[in-house]
Amino acid sequence: MRILSVFRNGLSPTALITAVSFFGAALTPSLMPRDPLIQAALSGVAAVAGYEMTLLVRALWRYMELPELKGRILKLWMAVALLVSLGILVYSLSKSASWQNATRAAVDLPPLETDAPIFIFLVGAVIAFVLWLVLRIVGIARRIVARQLDRVVPRRVGVVLSVALVGWLFWALVDGALIRTAFRTADASFLAADLLIEPDIAQPKDPMKTGSPESLVIWEQMGRRGREFVATAPGKDEISEFYDGDVMDPVRVYVGRRSAETARERAELALGELIRVGGFERSALVVVVPPGTGWMDPGAHDTLDFMLGGDVATVAVQYSYLTSILSLASNPAYGVEQARELFDAVYDYWTTLPRDERPKLYVFGLSQGAFNSQSTLPLLDMLGDPIQGALWAGSPFFSRYWSEVRDNRNPGSPAWRPDYGNGSLIRVMDQYGGLEGDFRPWGPIRAVFLNYGSDPIVNFTFDSGIRPPAWLNEPRAPDVSDKLSWFPVVTMLQLALDSMFALDVPRFGHYYIAPDYIDGWAAVVAPEGWSKARADDLKEIFERRGPPL
Repeated sequence: MRILSVFRNGLSPTALITAVSFFGAALTPSLMPRDPLIQAALSGVAAVAGYEMTLLVRALWRYMELPELKGRILKLWMAVALLVSLGILVYSLSKSASWQNATRAAVDLPPLETDAPIFIFLVGAVIAFVLWLVLRIVGIARRIVARQLDRVVPRRVGVVLSVALVGWLFWALVDGALIRTAFRTADASFLAADLLIEPDIAQPKDPMKTGSPESLVIWEQMGRRGREFVATAPGKDEISEFYDGDVMDPVRVYVGRRSAETARERAELALGELIRVGGFERSALVVVVPPGTGWMDPGAHDTLDFMLGGDVATVAVQYSYLTSILSLASNPAYGVEQARELFDAVYDYWTTLPRDERPKLYVFGLSQGAFNSQSTLPLLDMLGDPIQGALWAGSPFFSRYWSEVRDNRNPGSPAWRPDYGNGSLIRVMDQYGGLEGDFRPWGPIRAVFLNYGSDPIVNFTFDSGIRPPAWLNEPRAPDVSDKLSWFPVVTMLQLALDSMFALDVPRFGHYYIAPDYIDGWAAVVAPEGWSKARADDLKEIFERRGPPL
């Protein structure tokens, strides 16, 4: 009977209305389109979150011994709650298709004829019930622990201790048995993929190529992404179709995670290889911090090779096998040490070279690579001998310099494309522009942020669960639906889920493409004789190639 009372205490008409409201709110437009199964899962989780929050408020109400509804009034309220909940549910499901199509329209996708409302309701209800049941079981465990503690400590002390103990045990079970196991499995899976030697990627024979028999970096230890980056670099013949002057093969140095034991050893290996292949003899040198898997986006790097006629050297070191999303979820600082060691090694050597003979030095980072790069770039320490610029794409919301620019933007500029200071150091762009404006001329360092307004990894913040984020203010980014509304807790859950599917639509979300990199690099590097016509010609070349993923 006591167990049954726990389940009865878990029932509340007010909580039911809140749960159904959260369920419906989760169906409203967000940043990324979702298929019915994902939508059902989100709605189910949101419903349980709303339900449990209401029960928490009810528990506090009872603790303060405030009056509650009883008898006929309670029964009447139950009937009203059922009718209200049914109305909210029917309305939300009937609008779900149009809400989803509003998101699809914002990212240039065709509308869906149906959003499978019955499927969403049934699957979402099952997920919500399972989660509700799990939480009731946790509640039973807490009461059992509390009864045992009542024998040795005062009752209210026992309640507090039972909540802490059972909460800790529950989290230890979830974190240890599920989350950590999932991350270990994912790491092993991505490692296996990294070990794969692709039959269509041949080892370079040119001794001046990284990974060749004469290279300091062993081909098999470079990793799948590193071998791909080096072997698929555009050659002189390909570049000469666009570039009118003297053309050369670009220098590409990549060190895999298995190439050396420590971050410092990998950075020193990269520096040694960069010196060996003549990277410091080029006109431009780019230090890259890749995303989690070590992938090097062709849209970011091939475009610069074309733009500079191959007179560029690019160096990168792999620090993880996991994707950026998994790396950020498991450990946001994962890779910071490697980024710091690589930049310090290259920069320290670069500063020893004569200023009129060394290359211009730039940094680049995409996604987690942007976060790691910003975390380790010592701007103040470089003022005496600064690098020439930086391009950061898809900076996660907690990135060091992006947070500063977003939170301290000039009044009147939008959070999704902020103006910062006088624009002589930092400018923010998206696929619609942003580099031109009422800015001072560029200074000695040019830093450009490339962020899409619909990128949930850029826009997510934990406080979006309790207040509307600034990027929802008018005017909104063109790729954010005007039907997107803020809901407590639900909007945060929507953004978190959107982050997992942010690579579904090219040129929206977290899927950055070549034409926008071209404008970003042109602003940072300022190639001689560059013009809109030249930019359009290069964009046409890469648009014919199609998206890289």
